[in-house]
Amino acid sequence: MTGQTNRTRVVVTGIGTTNPVGGNATDTWDGMVAGRSGVRRLADSPGFAPWVESGLAAELPVGIAGTAAVEPSDVLERVRARRLDRSSQFALIAATEAWKDSGLDAAQAADELDGDRIGVAMASGIGGVHTLLSNYDAMLEKGPRRVSPLSVPMLMANAPAATISLEIGARAAVNTPVSACASGNEAIALAADQIRLGRADIVVAGGTEAAIHPLPIAAFANMMALSKNPGDPATVSRPWDTGRDGFVLGEGAGALVLESEEHAKARGARIYAEVLGAGITADSHDIAQPDPEGRGGSRAILRALADGDIDPADVAHVNAHATSTPQGDVAEALMLHATLGGHATDVIVSGTKSMTGHLLGGAGALEAVATILALHHRLAPPTINLDDLDPAVELDIATKPRDLPLGDIVALNNSFGFGGANVAVAFGSVG
Repeated sequence: MTGQTNRTRVVVTGIGTTNPVGGNATDTWDGMVAGRSGVRRLADSPGFAPWVESGLAAELPVGIAGTAAVEPSDVLERVRARRLDRSSQFALIAATEAWKDSGLDAAQAADELDGDRIGVAMASGIGGVHTLLSNYDAMLEKGPRRVSPLSVPMLMANAPAATISLEIGARAAVNTPVSACASGNEAIALAADQIRLGRADIVVAGGTEAAIHPLPIAAFANMMALSKNPGDPATVSRPWDTGRDGFVLGEGAGALVLESEEHAKARGARIYAEVLGAGITADSHDIAQPDPEGRGGSRAILRALADGDIDPADVAHVNAHATSTPQGDVAEALMLHATLGGHATDVIVSGTKSMTGHLLGGAGALEAVATILALHHRLAPPTINLDDLDPAVELDIATKPRDLPLGDIVALNNSFGFGGANVAVAFGSVG
């Protein structure tokens, strides 16, 4: 790993998440290493109770999802939670954990931070869909006067980013990338750029999504994107397996604190990893299907390697997008062979959506947390439910926790989204 030496180095000093596997980063990592699925029946999920009680849930073509392991209402103060869409609730919980994990909460309390040098890049693929649809229902049932005056501030796509900025006093750029399932990873790439361009010293970056609602479920199911496997929910998300038939919808958020290395070292911060490079491209192929040959995704990976001046031989681990869709999983395997060459079969690959389901705009951020912790612990989490590897996928996929090499290594986090969005971010080990 050579790395760029003539530009500002960006490091990760804090991580946070709430998702189907765990309500914080520690529980999430422990659950992933144990191969624990967070996919469950909607009838058993407290957040979905109104639709179960109304009978609507029983009419849906899909009755499972990766619902949050910890309800945000169990974490946030009640009045505050009521003023935030579920997507903003998840984002605030993850960002608060990351902020505290970085040690910046103490500096904030001591008034030692310059808010003009703090930014936020918190993505969402869909935004406040719960707020939008619940207020539309209220208007139809009870009239326009019953629409909440907080509807717009709650449903707007940048509400999670704005909520975090208010929480930490961020007054540099507060951005909301929206690129479907690539959004969370794109936010991390944008945050690193903001620091390298000198526009901020600290950026809280990540993604959030809360789209487990009857309408998105019906929409995804009707376009044949969701798995309709009637078996044990924990076994349905099965990346690269010959029995895969679609993704499982998930919810939650992931957040990172990124800092310039100089700023982090000056305050004695713990450093988890370095953001080495990022690549962002578009397929221009189809609004929903990926390029079957993976050309756009390959260009994103190659750009991430070039951006970080990375030798492909130094890539030891990939947290793949791996949604458990028939076409997408094969396309990503082709991308890795096209970009890593003969080294592709030496890289340990994980598909953590097998446990979390697909968080859409939050997926890349949650998987960045997993990628960084894999580097930090030198351990690749497993891909569960892989019983019969698709012969078109020639990769070394971890089906149990696997040790990663010592020394300087690189891990890739891949994200691909509707509209042909492709983002790859390369992280480097430290220490």
